[in-house]
Amino acid sequence: MERTLSIIKPDATERNITGQINSMIENAGLRIVGQRRIWLTQKQAEEFYAEHKEKSFFPGMIQQMISGPVVVQVLEGENAISLYRGIMGATNPAAAEEGTIRKTFALSIDRNSVHGSDSPESARREIAFFFNHTEIVG
Repeated sequence: MERTLSIIKPDATERNITGQINSMIENAGLRIVGQRRIWLTQKQAEEFYAEHKEKSFFPGMIQQMISGPVVVQVLEGENAISLYRGIMGATNPAAAEEGTIRKTFALSIDRNSVHGSDSPESARREIAFFFNHTEIVG
């Protein structure tokens, strides 16, 4: 079993589609074993996305991530990282495959509804950023 982090972003929580996204996640065979609704501070968002600090999109991404509540989740399943990345779809919803979260719900490349870890190392770091081991119930 593998675990990955999922964030349902403010553009999705403000439209009240968290349940629909969770249904897609669960229907794909992943289990939600940790989940919390939070409102990121600017400091938290900047720390979480620190690897992108020098990129041109960083300021806009931080503003988007602090614009409303997010739902942070730990997903578990066989090959959870690659499975969830497939369910999410391409970052640009125009390029995402039909039936993916981003093709179905994203408003734009910047308001693309979800985040997911991209590697086992990222998953471990990102899960630990938001959850301690007692908050994950498999």
